[in-house]
Amino acid sequence: MRIRTQNTGRLAADRMKSPSAATTLTPLYPPHIPMSSSLLSVTATATASSILSLATGKNDTGDGGGDGDHKYQDQTKGQRDLLTQVIVSSAFGLLAFMGFCFLRPKWRELYAARRRLRTAASRLPQLPDTLFGWIPIVHKISDDEVLASAGLDAFVFLSFYKYALKFLSIVFFFALAVILPIHYIYTNKYGYPWDVPDDAKDDPQKPKADPTYLWMHVVFAYVFTGVGIYFLVDQTNKIIQIRQQYLGGQTTMTDRTIRLSGIPPELRSEEKIKDFIEQLEIGKVDQVMLCQDWRELDGLMEARKNILQNLEEAWTKHVGYRWKRPDSRGNALPLVRTDPMQASFDSSENNERSRLLSNDESARAHVSSYELKRPMIRIWYGPLNLRHKRIDAIDFYEEKLRQLDEKIEEIRSKECEPTPLAFVTMESTAACQMAVQAILDPWPMQLVANLAPAPADVVWQHTYLSRRSRMLRGWSITLLIGVLTVFWSVLLIPLAYLLNLETIEQVIPNLADFLSRHSIAKSLVQTGLPTLILSLLTVAVPFIYNWLANLQGMTSQGDVELSLISKNFFFTFFNLFLVFTVFATASNFYRLFENLRDVLRDTTTIALALASSLETLAPFYTNLIVLQGLGLFPFRLLEFGSVFLYPFQRLSAHTPRDYADLGKPPVFSYGLALPQTILIFIITIVYSVFPSSYIVCLFGLIYFAIGRFIYKYQLLYAMDHQQHSTGRAWPMICSRVILGFIVFQLAIIGTLALRTAVTRSVLVVPLLAGTVWFSYFFSRTYDPLMKFIALRSVDRSRVAVDHDETPTPTSTMSPPSQWDRDAVHLRFRGRDLASKLKKYVNPNLVVPLDEPWIPGRGSSLGVTNTIDAAADIMEVADNRDDNNGARSNGNRNRRNLRHPPS
Repeated sequence: MRIRTQNTGRLAADRMKSPSAATTLTPLYPPHIPMSSSLLSVTATATASSILSLATGKNDTGDGGGDGDHKYQDQTKGQRDLLTQVIVSSAFGLLAFMGFCFLRPKWRELYAARRRLRTAASRLPQLPDTLFGWIPIVHKISDDEVLASAGLDAFVFLSFYKYALKFLSIVFFFALAVILPIHYIYTNKYGYPWDVPDDAKDDPQKPKADPTYLWMHVVFAYVFTGVGIYFLVDQTNKIIQIRQQYLGGQTTMTDRTIRLSGIPPELRSEEKIKDFIEQLEIGKVDQVMLCQDWRELDGLMEARKNILQNLEEAWTKHVGYRWKRPDSRGNALPLVRTDPMQASFDSSENNERSRLLSNDESARAHVSSYELKRPMIRIWYGPLNLRHKRIDAIDFYEEKLRQLDEKIEEIRSKECEPTPLAFVTMESTAACQMAVQAILDPWPMQLVANLAPAPADVVWQHTYLSRRSRMLRGWSITLLIGVLTVFWSVLLIPLAYLLNLETIEQVIPNLADFLSRHSIAKSLVQTGLPTLILSLLTVAVPFIYNWLANLQGMTSQGDVELSLISKNFFFTFFNLFLVFTVFATASNFYRLFENLRDVLRDTTTIALALASSLETLAPFYTNLIVLQGLGLFPFRLLEFGSVFLYPFQRLSAHTPRDYADLGKPPVFSYGLALPQTILIFIITIVYSVFPSSYIVCLFGLIYFAIGRFIYKYQLLYAMDHQQHSTGRAWPMICSRVILGFIVFQLAIIGTLALRTAVTRSVLVVPLLAGTVWFSYFFSRTYDPLMKFIALRSVDRSRVAVDHDETPTPTSTMSPPSQWDRDAVHLRFRGRDLASKLKKYVNPNLVVPLDEPWIPGRGSSLGVTNTIDAAADIMEVADNRDDNNGARSNGNRNRRNLRHPPS
C-alpha cells in the first residue's frame, strides 16, 4: 500500500509537469481492491493537486486549445476563466465594500435610515463610526434580536441562509473528503481545470471500463437528500414554534380580524354581517368595516396631491427657496430658504382643514415683500380651448385646491355602493382563528373567511374589485407571463451561443477566429459577459413582474410580495436554469432543433440533454455564483441603485416636500431578493456529486455567508420593509428547495443513464418517488401551521388591545410585534410617530387635508406636523368609537371616522 501511495504522488507530480500524460493514465485501483484502504492515502494528494491546479490555472489538455477533435476551445476547457472571474469579481466587490465602509458614517440618512426612523430598530446596538468596527457588532446580533427588531419576515428570510450554510457545509466536507478522492482514483480527474465529460470523447453507449465509482452517485443522492430534508424539517419546526409563540400571544386588531369576501347582496350591511357571524356561535364581534366603492374619492385625493405639488412649486419659485445640505451628523433634512423674511400668510397650526388663505390674507396676497415675482400660468378656455390668458399661478392652484377640498368633504359625508368585502374584528384571537379555519357557508365562493392583513398593508384600491374582475386580472396576467416566458427563452438562446466557440463559428466565424487567438478576450466573452447579462436579467426582469403582481388585484401588499416571489422564481428557474442549460451546448442545440418533433414527443430527450449539459456548464454556473457572491453582493450593501439615482432625484427636487422625500429609506423587497438566492442553492444541490462539486460548494458557502451578513445589516439598519406576511414565505421556500432535490435526482438519473449504468439509475427512482411524496406530505402537514395559529397556542389570558395604551412587555418579541402588527411606527427627530392608520378604514376617508409645505413657515411646516395631525385625527376617531361602545351601530362608527372634528 505504501508503494501505491508513492506511485500516486509520483504520477500526480508527473501529471502536473506533463499535462498530456493525463490522457494515458489508467485507474490505479482496480475494482477488486477495497476502496476504503486507499481512500485516505489519496485524499491529501488529490486535494493538493486540485488546489495547485486552481491556483495555476493549468489544464489537462494543455495550453494549445483543446484536443484534435475540436477546432475551437470552448468554456468547458478554458484555463483562466474561473481565475479571471474570481479576480475581477473580488476586485469590484472589495472596491464596493471599502466604499461602503468609508461612506457609512458620512451618509447615515441612507445607510442607517431604518434605525433612525423605526421604533423597533432603535433597540438595536449603536454602530461605531470606525471603518470596520461595525462588522463584529452586526455579526453578534442574535436571532431573537432580529425577530424583535425586523419581524418574522426578516427572520424567515435569514433562516434560509442559515439552513443553506448548514447543508452546504456538510456537502462541502463530503465533496472534499470523499467525492474528490474517489473521482481522482477512478478517473484521474479532480474537477478543475474543467474536465471534459467522458461522453464528449467516447460514445455514450459504450460501457466504461471501470464504472464502480458510479455507485457513489447513488449513495450520495440518498445521503444529500436525507441530510437536506432533515435540516429542512428541523428548521421548519423551529420557525413554526417561534411563529406560534410570536403570534399566539398577540391581541391586536390585526390578529383578531378576518377578511370576509363573497358577501351576497342581501348581507351587505354591517349590522347583518355582525348578526351572521355571531349566529355561528364562534365568538362575539367587536366591529365590522364593510368596504365601499370609493373610486371617486381616491381620484379626487390623487388630483389634490398633484395640485398641492404644483402649489408648493409655485411658492418655492416665489420665495426663492434653496436647499441646505444636512449637518454632519446627518440627523435631519433642514428646510430653509434664502430670504429671511416670513411668508406672506399665516395659518393656525391646530386646524389642519382650514382654508389656505383667509379673506383678509387673500386681499393682500399680492402685496409681497419677496423680490422675486409671483409665478404666472397660462390657461386655455373658449371654444375648443383656443383662447388663453396668463394668471397668477399661486392664486389659481389655491382656488383649485379649495374646490377639491369641498368636493372631498362632500364625498366623505355620503354613503357609497357597498362591495362584497368586509373586515370583521372579533373580540378574541381564538374566535378569529376558528372563523378562518372553518367553512362558513354551504355555497361555493360565498362568505369565505381569510386572515386579514394589517391595516397599513391593505391595498384599498383593490377592495372595490369584484371577484370576477379579480379572477380576470389573475388569468390575464398569468397568460401574459406565459408569453413573456417564451420571449425570455428566445432571448436567452443567443446568449447561450457565447458559451461555445463551435456555436459562434456557425453564426459569426470571424468572431470565433478572433476569440480563439486571444485567450483573455475569449475568457471575458465566454465567462464574464454571459454571467453579467444573466445577472442583469435577474435584476431587471423582476421589476416587470413586480408591476404585473401589483395589477393582479390582491388586497394586501403581503400577498403581492408572495406572488412576486413565485413569479420571479419561475423566471429564474425555468428561463435562467432549465432553458439555458438545455440549449447552452452546441451538440444539444443542434440535436434538439434538428429533431424538434421527436423532442416534443419524447420528454426523456430533454432529461438526457439536461444531464449531459450540466457537466459541461459547471464552469458557467460556478462563475455565476462567484460573480453574484463576490462581485454583486457588496454592491447591494453599498445600495448602488440609490446612490446612483440620488443625483438625478436631487436635480428634480424643488420643494421642501421633494427634499424630505430624498431622506426616505429604500424599500427592501423579498420578492426581488429571494428567488435568485433559491436558484443559487438549487445549483449547488445539483452539482453536489459532480467532479467539481467541491468548487461549486465552496463558492456557494462564500455566497451564502456574505449574503446573510449583508442582508442582515440591510434588514436591521438600512432598508425599510413594510409588508406583514408573518413568515408565510417559508412554505414557498421549502417547496422550491424540495424541487431542487427533485432536479438533483433527475440529473443523477440522467447522468447514470448516459453512462449506461441502468441499474444504478433505476435505484435512484425510489428516492425520486419518495421525495415527491414528501413534498405532498410536507404541504399537507406543515403549511397550515405556517398559515394559521393553533388554538392551543393562543394566549387566552391576554386582553385585546387597540394600541390605545402602551403594551406591556411579556417577552423579547412582544413589544415590537404589538406595535408593528397594526401600524408602522416611525421615529422622526427622536419622536415616535404613527404614520399609518390603526383601524380598518380607507386612509382617504380620514387623512387630514394638509397644507402646502411652504419655505419659511418654521415649525408649522414639515413632516412632523403632517404626521402629528394624522395621529391626532385617528385618536379623536378612536375616542369617539370608545364613547359609542365597542359594539355600537357600524354605520355610526364609520361616520365618526369620516368626520373628525375640525
